[in-house]
Amino acid sequence: MICYEHPLNERIRTLLRLEDLFNKIDFFSNKDSAIEHHASLIALFEILEITSRADIKSDLLQELERQKQILEMLRKNPNVSETALNEVLDSIKITFREMLDLPGKVGEHLRENEWLMAIKQRVGIPGGCCAFDLPFYHYWLNLDPTHRHEDFNGWLTPFQPVRNAFGIVLYLLRKSGRTSRVTANQGVFQLTGSEYAAHMLRLTINDDLPCVPEISANKYALNIRFTPSQSSQRSKAYEGDVSFEITFCNL
Repeated sequence: MICYEHPLNERIRTLLRLEDLFNKIDFFSNKDSAIEHHASLIALFEILEITSRADIKSDLLQELERQKQILEMLRKNPNVSETALNEVLDSIKITFREMLDLPGKVGEHLRENEWLMAIKQRVGIPGGCCAFDLPFYHYWLNLDPTHRHEDFNGWLTPFQPVRNAFGIVLYLLRKSGRTSRVTANQGVFQLTGSEYAAHMLRLTINDDLPCVPEISANKYALNIRFTPSQSSQRSKAYEGDVSFEITFCNL
């Protein structure tokens, strides 16, 4: 099965992008080769671009506070495990305090690092990080991997409260979903009205089906059009019926 997640607002789109980039950094920074560490640094610069355009800190604090209030109201619900509820609430409270203690904007510690910013300026130029362009970066890439691991740890540690915060938000979002089994007749599925209102959609499809979903949504309608997975045929709809699970996730 393949799960496709589709955000329906800009805030969730930003959180999913951050999650994806941090996962890439975790993967590449834990390796030892210079090429893998370069890939990790590129992802780190992309995180800086995202966090410079949005007030991630304020948005996450507001959402954590809102989720805490919602969860507190579930204490009287006999169908809710008090132990599980307390664990989530404790995580929210701890992360909220850590977020409040973060100085300045998210990623400010990296923007003040002249060494990193000099590399970041060259990253946008095709082939701009060659050894003859950035000899000091070439030197760093040839150091013992242990040294580079220590640098990555220093760069990433201040991000941990942010990672914890959006991790909680996305966890609650994914757990909130209600799932239905539906069919896209001749590759097309549509819903209208408020029945599809959600912050994110999750589509689970058999991986042996040679098609991918293209999703468009506004306040009036949801349209899912399946197209062949081969790029040369993407302009036309998949001709068969597609059975899949759709989950509407709301915060």
